[in-house]
Order: sequence, then structure tokens, then C-alpha cells
Amino acid sequence: MRTTSKPRIGVVGSNMMDLITYVNRMPARGETIEAPSFEMGHGGKGANQAVAAAMLGASVIMVTAVGDDMFADATIRNFDHFGIDTRFVRRVPGKSSGVAPIMVEPNGENSILIIKGANADLSPADIESAADILKTCDLILLQLEIPLETVYAAIEFGKRHRVRTVLNPAPATPDLKVEGIRDVTFFVPNETELAILTGLPVDTEANVAAAARALLAKGVETVIVTLGSRGALLTTSSETRRIEPVAVKPVDTTGAGDAFVGSFARFFAGGLMPEDALNQAARYAAHSVTRRGTQKSYASTDEFEAFCETLDRRKAEPRQ
Repeated sequence: MRTTSKPRIGVVGSNMMDLITYVNRMPARGETIEAPSFEMGHGGKGANQAVAAAMLGASVIMVTAVGDDMFADATIRNFDHFGIDTRFVRRVPGKSSGVAPIMVEPNGENSILIIKGANADLSPADIESAADILKTCDLILLQLEIPLETVYAAIEFGKRHRVRTVLNPAPATPDLKVEGIRDVTFFVPNETELAILTGLPVDTEANVAAAARALLAKGVETVIVTLGSRGALLTTSSETRRIEPVAVKPVDTTGAGDAFVGSFARFFAGGLMPEDALNQAARYAAHSVTRRGTQKSYASTDEFEAFCETLDRRKAEPRQ
């Protein structure tokens, strides 16, 4: 489903250098084992979501911080490669860039460590430095690999200037305060993140919906709970809708959540209604897990449309 407009999306978030090891199995404590392959790639939840939106044709502005090491130049070149505006990528003297060691198992599941590095220095002042261009955005996209005060400031900025905001509260932290996010337009947690923030059970779909409604009662406009292989749940003040998953054979699930959020932002900012944008995002994330890597697994508009055509043909085929 191609949207006609070219939305402008501001991403206030992180960047990381992904250090990816493909393992036959995870090592036990104190054990050293051989792994078959290793790759380096560009990641970070903010950067990943920015790339997903840019790959789908959005005009993306990145507000982030890098260190003064060799990874910083590579990160900026990578943003440039995808056509992402880097005027507000700030270098922090004396700091490393963010890195993320990742181990990927044969079934595609992954385990990740993150070292924030210069991302921890991204501040509300960086938002004000980029204020003139952020005011022109259709949407501002946020995650939690940067200081919480900066996240809160970006949400407040969006409210003040009538720019919609999306917060993906990952990685989960109990320090996130509902008071700081009540003015966000779309809150997109997974089940674990929802449970940590609300303190409510999420063991059934009914409980997930109830926890989401608890956030609505505190001022959040829309809650979208991602459920992994079970799809997602869209909850507003008037309804709860199930977003069905897209079945594929996973190769590497690294970055799938960011593919979902970044593509949702692009589809919604491009004019789709939330439910339609989420259905498209579910397809985009499903396509990403059929490829290795993070950003390099993200499809262009043409690749995504070809994937959707294949899915639609399969759905139309009569069952044997």
C-alpha cells in the first residue's frame, strides 16, 4: 500500500555500532565456545527506526550524539547513505560511540547488550538546537536509549508545537514516569515494558488490554502493544483492535521491533489510519526477519511492495 505524500519524521534517539556474533548455542557461564561467524553493522533503536522510515521514502531528520572514535564517522556516513539529515548529529569529545554486542542463535532469536556511550549525553538542549526543523515535522519518534529527561522534553516539545509523537519505551526501565509521557500521541511498548510501567499483569490478552487502558486513563492518547509472533493490540479510548501477525520463517529477529515502529511512523505520517499503518508495519517487520542483520534487513519501498504482492497472492490461492 503506497502512500502518496512524503512525510517528514524527526527521530530523537540513539545510534549504536552492532557487533553481531552468530552462535550455534549460547555459552554457559565461564565457558568459551567457537562461533561460526561475526559481522559489524549499524544499529541503535533510534537509528534503526530512522532507517526503516527513510527506506520507505520518508524525509528523516536525526537528532543524536556520537563519540569521537572511529565508529562516529562510520555512523554519520551510514546516515548519509540512507539520505537522513545529519545536521543535528552532535559529536561528544572524550566519549565512545554507542555499541551493541549481539548474539544470534540458529532459530533467529537474539540476546543483546547495549553500551550507550555518547547517547547518554543527548540532552534537551539538542532538541532546542533542532527546534526550527523539528517544528516542521509530521511526527517525532522516540525510544529509551537516551536520557529520560530528553524523552520527556521531546514529548513536551511535540505538544507545544502540535507535532505528533511516538514513544517506543525500549529498553524497558522502571524509571520511566507516566507523568512524563502522558502527552505522547502513540505509546508502543511490548508486554514486558507495559507490565513494568503499569505494574499490572499482562499474562492474557484481556489483561494486556486492561493495562493499556490504564495508561489511556492517565492521558496517553493511543497505546499499541506489540505481542511478538502474536501480532499487536491497538487500544484507544473507544476500542481495542487486534493486529494480526504475518507468518514467515525467521532467519534473524534482530531489529524487527524497530522495523515495526519505524515503518508504522512512516505509514501513519504518510496518511494511513493507525490500524492500516499497523497492518503494513506488521508486514514490514515480518519481511525484515527473513534477512540477516538489522538495518540491512530493511526493505526499500519496491522490495516491500513485491513482498506484499507475494503475501496477497498466497492469501488468494485456494486451500488444498
